[in-house]
Amino acid sequence: MMDNYLEILEESLKQKAAILDKITEYNGSQETLLKQEKMSLEDFDFYMEQKDALIDQLNRLDDGFETLYERIRQQLQENKDAYREQIKRLQRLITQVTEKSVSIQAQEARNKKLMEDYLARERRQLGQNRQTSKAAYDYYKSFSNANVVPPSIMDEKQ
Repeated sequence: MMDNYLEILEESLKQKAAILDKITEYNGSQETLLKQEKMSLEDFDFYMEQKDALIDQLNRLDDGFETLYERIRQQLQENKDAYREQIKRLQRLITQVTEKSVSIQAQEARNKKLMEDYLARERRQLGQNRQTSKAAYDYYKSFSNANVVPPSIMDEKQ
């Protein structure tokens, strides 16, 4: 029975590692988009939605792992020698998952900075577009008024 529980924990960690790999791929795709001069917001949103779904899966796996581990923790601690190999495999997997999580956090921090830079560029461009539009409007307004001759001379013979 305990072997089955340990296999379930191990499989849960393997699934978590695979999900973290997918998140890493999506982060890489987002980074590529953010480095482009004009990025596709639709693609960026798609990657965000995919990552959100994966994070939901991670949370469910974490909850299940914690629940199962709590159920067998005492028995596992009392019989460490009997489950030594499975415990070592679980520890290796936990280390891998932790390293992947740290790597993803670093990616997210880099992508956040790239997004801030992108938004700053877009704001500057928007400001420049507003100034250009205002200048064009002012020119148009001035030009329109220049062709109008005010009625200053009236026919005085009437």
